Amino acid sequence: MRIALLSYSTRPRGGVVHTLALAESLAELGQEVTVWTLGRGGDAGFFRPVDPRVRLAVVPFPDRPNEGVGPRILRSIAVLRAAFTPEAYDVVHAQDCISANAVDRCVRTIHHLDQFTTPELAACHEQAIVRPYAHICVSAAVAAEVRAGWGLMPVVIPNGVDAARFAAARPDTRHGSYLLAVGGIEPRKGALDLLDAYALLRRDLPELRLVIAGGETLFDYRAYRAAWEARAHELGVEPVVLGAVAHDELPGLVAGAAAFAFPSVKEGFGLAAMEALAAGVPVVVRDLPVLREVFGSAVGYGADPPSLAAALLRAVTEPDPTRRARGTALAQRHTWASAAARHLDFYASL
Repeated sequence: MRIALLSYSTRPRGGVVHTLALAESLAELGQEVTVWTLGRGGDAGFFRPVDPRVRLAVVPFPDRPNEGVGPRILRSIAVLRAAFTPEAYDVVHAQDCISANAVDRCVRTIHHLDQFTTPELAACHEQAIVRPYAHICVSAAVAAEVRAGWGLMPVVIPNGVDAARFAAARPDTRHGSYLLAVGGIEPRKGALDLLDAYALLRRDLPELRLVIAGGETLFDYRAYRAAWEARAHELGVEPVVLGAVAHDELPGLVAGAAAFAFPSVKEGFGLAAMEALAAGVPVVVRDLPVLREVFGSAVGYGADPPSLAAALLRAVTEPDPTRRARGTALAQRHTWASAAARHLDFYASL
């Protein structure tokens, strides 16, 4: 089967990680897979090496100074549409709203639902739900949202996780004792609540540092970042903000954490938290239906800064071997091989 997987970036975001891992597992099953994406800012390849059995089509997408989010979205769609060759594939599978709008007919994975105020982005989000002819969600909770909001019936195929890569990691010791969050400083990741929870946590654990990794994004979160920095100053805390972390360094950074914080207000699955479980690190997540579905009793939960702080304190000071075993077993069950096989069955059903 000739399969095109479409993404919007070469850089490390959850949907891009998903796209590459799925492509490699489909290729392992003998399929002819090509990943199409936009090469932003001069990128000629992805943030990590890709199995050579997967073909790559990176479409140049040079930066334009002072370009707003709306025009950048429209240009992204137009550039990818102009380059893409749909007639070369049996299945076209888009992983985000930009790539779903860049083709006339596709399968779409809806990783999570969002609400946007930028008109172009709101239209992109809506059209990328209603225009595809078939839909996949990575959790039943998101699928239920799609059914309720649009009357569609997505199939549910959970994410995989490269559990062995994180389980084998040598813990990073450069930051001392630290609480880790991955995903950057943005509203969906609950970064302001994390600051408040960390300030409460330091009353009991004054030596614990907060380390934040990741955050490559298409959007402009400068105002939110400024509010976050002002709040950090007000609270008297100094988080370590690493930005994007090299692919080979991420497992060690995760494995070295005293606990992993995942206070997102919207998620579709929680791949970064699942990677932390694979590394044997205690995890505390926002109490959301989707995260209850995915993680069950393998993690701690909090609904606001005080309860997040309390759960994180327990995670750091009261290690629970039983919960840790549940977490590692859960991560090991979510394989990309299984996800790829289910995708192939779904493609065949179309």
